[in-house]
Amino acid sequence: MKGIDILLNLLIPTLIVLHLLIAPYTKVEESFNIQAIHDITTYGIPIGNITRVTSSLREDYDHFSFPGAVPRTFVGALALAQISRPILALTGGKHAQFVVRAILGLFNASTLLLFRARLDKAFGKDVGRWYILLQAAQFHVIFYASRTLPNTFAFGLTTLALRAFVTDIQVEGANAEKRRGWRAELERRQKWGIFLFVFAGVVFRSEIAILLFTQLVVLFFRNRIFSFQTVISQGLTSASFAVWVTFAIDSFFWWKPIWPELAGFYFNAIQGKSADWGTSPFGYYFSTLLPRLLLNPLILMVLIPMALMLPATRYHTRDLTLPSILFIAIYSLQPHKESRFIIYVVPPLTAAAALGASYIWTRRTKSLLYRLGSLILVASVLLSLVASTAMLLISSLNYPGGQALSQFHDIISCTTWPSETSAPYKTISVHMDILSCMTGVTRFQELPSRNVPISTFPVINNRTVQLSYDKTEDDGELLNPAFWQKFDYALMEAPEKAIGKWEVVGTVFAYAGIEFLRPGDGSSFGENLEKVYEANKVTKIVDGEEKAPDSSDVVNELEEGKHGARSIGEGEMRKKEDLKAKLMFEEMAKFGTFNLVRDAVRGVTGGWWIGPRMEPKIRILKRVKEPLPLS
Repeated sequence: MKGIDILLNLLIPTLIVLHLLIAPYTKVEESFNIQAIHDITTYGIPIGNITRVTSSLREDYDHFSFPGAVPRTFVGALALAQISRPILALTGGKHAQFVVRAILGLFNASTLLLFRARLDKAFGKDVGRWYILLQAAQFHVIFYASRTLPNTFAFGLTTLALRAFVTDIQVEGANAEKRRGWRAELERRQKWGIFLFVFAGVVFRSEIAILLFTQLVVLFFRNRIFSFQTVISQGLTSASFAVWVTFAIDSFFWWKPIWPELAGFYFNAIQGKSADWGTSPFGYYFSTLLPRLLLNPLILMVLIPMALMLPATRYHTRDLTLPSILFIAIYSLQPHKESRFIIYVVPPLTAAAALGASYIWTRRTKSLLYRLGSLILVASVLLSLVASTAMLLISSLNYPGGQALSQFHDIISCTTWPSETSAPYKTISVHMDILSCMTGVTRFQELPSRNVPISTFPVINNRTVQLSYDKTEDDGELLNPAFWQKFDYALMEAPEKAIGKWEVVGTVFAYAGIEFLRPGDGSSFGENLEKVYEANKVTKIVDGEEKAPDSSDVVNELEEGKHGARSIGEGEMRKKEDLKAKLMFEEMAKFGTFNLVRDAVRGVTGGWWIGPRMEPKIRILKRVKEPLPLS
């Protein structure tokens, strides 16, 4: 393998891990699986008599308290938890959420690399290289690869299934013995592809049955199905095995007979409940979500159409694209639409685009037109990578719940405990509201204090501490003043809903759109420091005596700019720098480093800025147990 191929093969797993490092928190859609993985790795699989198993599941496992709208399968969570155990044992359980997500991400990366390897054999190295470049420059596949969604567990299986249907064997023209051997190999691959599609559809996402159907339809019309009896037999066998696996595992963890994906299909498709999460027009996948998934506009506008028209690539391109296009068209009948529902089609469509890209690139020395096309192609990949990076950075700002819980732990780590207490450990309770739980809070982030021996409680500042985390959502309880008396801290989107006397000890900001700033608008950190300093220096003279100004005096002074132009001495300059340093640390505590980075950019651009606008989303509240002293 050449050096360039080794580097390209490292590109996708590296990017997946980088995305995980930059955006380490999770959203509510991922919560079931990430909590299930935590519970399995932390508490193990309960065994014993029925009473003991029932008690353990109900007390230790999150899904009994928060089951969600529809039940989800434990198959993926169980597999990932078991694979992660040896690594978690080596790390002592540290960074557990990162470890399990990294393993999932690297699994999906390996399936993409296997898909690339099949493209290399079928169409040549250049096609495989362009596939990697186009795939790596996209955002959604790389970003979602490590996220514990049912679609992500299914994605790796469907990618392997689609790989099985990429033909790198030409049966025609060979002698009879070779034809029999090659046909047997192609039939074996078809059976393997059918098994993977069926297993992914039965266990994780039922819409994959449509993708299997469209794949078989295309094979039928291309006269590539060798035996209908084999297809039907393999489908039934695979479905029986998959149903048995999910029924056995999920009936145990849910402690009732259940096939979760069938229940989900009935809830979303038959009852139409998915529409409660919003609906989109029929063509929304084609007009908006598919271009967003592929990101590079040349893929849909130039590369795939060109590959469909060129005699050398048209038949291969049809094999890669038709099943995916038909799948999207049929699935568009479902009114609720999201990008992750069709993410399985990205590898084959990107592969089809790679055929067109390779055709242009290999002819770059033959004419000026191909040379220009190659330059445009390279530029489009680089620009897509820039856009993908921008999407990643913006997405990382959408997890205030995870950031709030992390900041809460930082706050208590700086707490000084009373020395006179005789209790064996200190108990701290924190309530986390709905937004916090939906935007990053997971059990992996909690310090271990739930259903574990006292000896394993965390030690903070030489004091054993038991932390109690509450996620109550019931409106009746939240309106009861006695409920709030139980908590020392609260993570709140609306702090006014916390009944009692509280003080804000931290504020977490999150993405709220794009802002455009011009020089001198006063929004930068440095400009605000100047205003704060000048406001502290404002005085007024009344009857020949220096008096403290009121708020209107300060505003008038600053608006007139009287203090902006005055000269200051060395001592005052030192005071000013000290105040800047003090306010900088306070600013970092409130905003992280985002505003400081923004201000650094504005310093380079002369005050201009276009980028994310941050708004306060979650306040970290601390109960005031005694009246605050008067200032």
